[in-house]
Amino acid sequence: MRSSQASQVQLDRPSQIFCEYLTEQARNLFGLHPFAAEMSKRQVASLLPEYLAMSQAFPYLQAGSQKDLIFDAMRRNRDLPRDVELTSVVANFICWDETGGYGRVLRGGKAALPDILATENFHSNLLRKDASRLLGRTIRPNYSATTKRYLHSLYAGLSSKDPVVRCAYMVAFELHAAEMIQSLWTTLVKTFDARSDDLEYFRSHVGGEDPAEKYHGEMTTRLIRELVPADCNRRFLDEFDRAYRLSLQWCRDLLQTVSIEGDGFAEIEHHGRCHCGSVKFCVRAPRELAAVRCNCSICRMSGFLHLLVPGDKLRIQCGEESLNTYQFNKNIARHTFCRICGVKPFYRPRSNPTGFSINIRCLDKRTIENIKIEDFDGEHWEQAIRPTHEDWEATR
Repeated sequence: MRSSQASQVQLDRPSQIFCEYLTEQARNLFGLHPFAAEMSKRQVASLLPEYLAMSQAFPYLQAGSQKDLIFDAMRRNRDLPRDVELTSVVANFICWDETGGYGRVLRGGKAALPDILATENFHSNLLRKDASRLLGRTIRPNYSATTKRYLHSLYAGLSSKDPVVRCAYMVAFELHAAEMIQSLWTTLVKTFDARSDDLEYFRSHVGGEDPAEKYHGEMTTRLIRELVPADCNRRFLDEFDRAYRLSLQWCRDLLQTVSIEGDGFAEIEHHGRCHCGSVKFCVRAPRELAAVRCNCSICRMSGFLHLLVPGDKLRIQCGEESLNTYQFNKNIARHTFCRICGVKPFYRPRSNPTGFSINIRCLDKRTIENIKIEDFDGEHWEQAIRPTHEDWEATR
């Protein structure tokens, strides 16, 4: 939502109308949700563990998001302001619903309260069952670097001491969740030729004649009238825009990193560049990278951290004309660097002149799960290369 639109918005509308307005504006600005795109079964198999991680973590993050606010009141020895009471009661209900309690009591009354211990009714566990039905196997949550970064950023917004920011993140998460769940549900049904009503997680959120997510949106949107003064309308919409984009970008990032080969988990596409951005490239490699730290003269001076890959794993996207080559000693290795900024993003190593060594320091960190580093005694190359070269040949 553009800042220029903010002044045209009346935040004193009924919550249902304003909820619909925000959703429509988000659709107009961002278009179809990324999860509405066609996906292969392998892509879904890679995506669902990430989605499960978010679904599992969210109620705990939402529950914990208010703790710093009460500790702040304790530290200042002051009464809780009403804005904290309002966001806390809404957050508490959302957690109650996400962990299955509200649905249990709605169906069975107070007598059903002991049944809340049936944690298989947590929404994340309903999703786990749906995924198992579709994939034919159980899945575990994958807290990848991308998902962890998103959840940390989400928590920062949900726990903000600024009530306008806190409100914006709560509203944006719920309205985005409705779009995300509906889009993914439709895509899963198409990909697996499944019956939509068989997917309980999705049906309980956005299905039927009275979907739960509609009320989540209206409930959080009502906070706006209570927490956002008229002179903060523009700031609220800016914060809402930022929060909505955060969730949307997480979905886009997941689709960029889902595997398209092997069993769906082997390799992803990492993107990299030189310092000035003239040279951009992508390389296919696992999420967890095996790096080599060499102590030869040129690696020591340049700080190069090696990721060794076969030649067909690297694709230069732009800037090949900006690369210059430097060779020395045996003139086997071809050290390529950007002639503008001087950074060496990749090169043809002496140990494998038909392949590439990628500088991990030039890769986008968002797609890297972990880096395992082994030291290589390049200063005494001849003695050190034999066992390493044998290992390299075995992986080709």
